[in-house]
Amino acid sequence: MDTVKLAVIGLGNMGTQHCDVISDMSEAVLTAVCDVDEARVQAVEAKHGCRGFTDSAELFCGCDLDGIVIATPHNFHAPLAIEAFGRGLHVLTEKPVACHGKDALGMVSGWQQARITKPSLVFAAMFQQRTQDAAAKIKDILDQGELGTLIRATWIITDWYRTQAYFNSGGWRATWKGEGGGVLMNQCPHQLDMYQWFFGLPKRVQGFASLGKYHDIEVEDEVTAYFEHENGMVGHFITSTGEAPGTNRLEIVGEYGRLIWENGSLKFHRNRISLLRHLKEAQTGFTKPECWPTDIPVQTGGGLHRTIIENFRDAILGRTAKVIAPAEEGLNSLVLDNAIMLSSFEQRMIGLPLDDDRYQDLLKKLIAGSGKAKQVRKISNNDFGLSY
Repeated sequence: MDTVKLAVIGLGNMGTQHCDVISDMSEAVLTAVCDVDEARVQAVEAKHGCRGFTDSAELFCGCDLDGIVIATPHNFHAPLAIEAFGRGLHVLTEKPVACHGKDALGMVSGWQQARITKPSLVFAAMFQQRTQDAAAKIKDILDQGELGTLIRATWIITDWYRTQAYFNSGGWRATWKGEGGGVLMNQCPHQLDMYQWFFGLPKRVQGFASLGKYHDIEVEDEVTAYFEHENGMVGHFITSTGEAPGTNRLEIVGEYGRLIWENGSLKFHRNRISLLRHLKEAQTGFTKPECWPTDIPVQTGGGLHRTIIENFRDAILGRTAKVIAPAEEGLNSLVLDNAIMLSSFEQRMIGLPLDDDRYQDLLKKLIAGSGKAKQVRKISNNDFGLSY
């Protein structure tokens, strides 16, 4: 194989961008597209000269493909991926991988089963923000242990401001049925992915989510979460679509100093000695370890969807043995999302591993009331038969 034949399923904002990227790539061809909106299909057909379908079953049966790129509403990711794996096709899925852990596990299981007969089958996720230079530097610093024992990580991501007009632009937006959640499920999967990529999953999660606090929507538009890790580190995750100008600041504290990632810059306030050693051995009550502030050089840009799609192509062609964002790792960001929301609804701290059945039951009840925003916002814990 010297050319990868790809189809894009879902032609919204991201899907149409992915079509442009694939059509502009060498050694890849946009063979087909699919969307329930026939006008969108016809527009992309005319622009890129590919085949168009309004039914994914017809696409799978009617095209000679190597792989698919999924850019549909979230609840369609799992069934499309599982169908593709059954046909021996490679899959790149948009974030989030699925709406809940059981669906994501089903996708991973389908992929693993298909690999019995096709070991080279690729399953990747569109977590392009891992490719930012600053993110890669942070990952390297942490992996090399330069911060020593980690003490705290605080991520404030409130620059996801959205207007009511944004949520009104699609009937599936900001609904339990259409998206499976709000700011955590739609805007923040990238930060949830990078959080677990940097630090691993916590052992306990406490979440506080406000449903429709700033917008006329039924899902969460403001969240504060608290994490406890096995090594004693604590984490904070704060996000909102109702704050402007907003903040995107990651602060990581370890015994050897503090990393701050904000406004495209990465700063390392390095302690000359361990603060854990200093606080035990210091002879006076108010001295601090000597600290050297350092600007870590990072390149701007990066975080491009194109990088992930090119990596997907190269993995299919056997040029790389590793994808940038393995989709099975997407399960971890989904676990964080689901745990935060389950904790908020049950008003208690949730231990990991997560009870996927419990969260799925909660989501089913929320979906049953989807489209009734005011009613859903008034749901109490007792409506879900929760006990604690």
